[in-house]
Amino acid sequence: MKNIKHLFFLLLNVAVMQTASAQMSIQVLPRLMLRLDDIGMNHSVNMAMQKMADTKMPFSASVQFACPWYQEAVEILKKNPQISVGVHLTLTSEWKNYRWGPVTGREAVPSLVDKVGYFPQSTEAFAKSGYKTEEVEKELSAQIERALASGLKISYIDPHMGIALSTPALRALTEKLARKYKLGISTLSETVYFGETYKEMWGEPVATKKKAFLAYVTNKLSKNRPNLVVIHVALQTPEMNALFDMNSSMMNTKAGKPLTALHRETELNMLLSPQFKALVNNKFTLTNYTELIKERGVGSMRLEVVKN
Repeated sequence: MKNIKHLFFLLLNVAVMQTASAQMSIQVLPRLMLRLDDIGMNHSVNMAMQKMADTKMPFSASVQFACPWYQEAVEILKKNPQISVGVHLTLTSEWKNYRWGPVTGREAVPSLVDKVGYFPQSTEAFAKSGYKTEEVEKELSAQIERALASGLKISYIDPHMGIALSTPALRALTEKLARKYKLGISTLSETVYFGETYKEMWGEPVATKKKAFLAYVTNKLSKNRPNLVVIHVALQTPEMNALFDMNSSMMNTKAGKPLTALHRETELNMLLSPQFKALVNNKFTLTNYTELIKERGVGSMRLEVVKN
């Protein structure tokens, strides 16, 4: 009987040690956060997010609540609690012939709209528009409040095209709104709030995008900091293929053919690829802003300017 008990406890100890070892191996893996931007922009983008949602992988989705298709995005997100939701603070409308304007209405924030009542079409146009900070605050508050009224749990805010963090005054305003609504701020390149590393795939050529992404998440992730990769997804539909980017020559051919849909479907496909899925829980674990903020607390948010 003693020998049996001894063997039982020996096996139990081995099992405990193996479990602890497995947990430690998981804990030392880098943590990767995928943030899908421009959600709610149109149906093609939302359907691409739906494909990612169907994998049940955790990620973060930055929703443009000023855009026409945000309500469809809300319906998808309500069914997928593994997705952390942020407000993609929007002050520009960058597509030729596809425009949107302020949630508050053009009369309420006249300094934020062009002569036909839409947001400016470029970062440069916004910077030169003579915008009033008090009107920016009114509009961004309305976007956040629309998000909160949707019934979704909102975890963070971040700036569409970088506008809401592009000057010291706008950054101070964004930080003020984050404190007011008790939300985190997601990293923008050199402007870091939760110690994240930053990478975006937008500027990578289509031909090398998947290879570059897989190489990055395999070999370049930090084990000491959460790692954020910003992704833009869409399906190549007639709707997306018609969109001409007024800000970037890279997103259109020299002949004027839009390339945005091709770029975005390429980014979606690399996330859905067997190669990427094989890396999850082997080279890194996936997390999102809801989990990061739950772990650290929104009060831990501190501005860190990182020179890349």
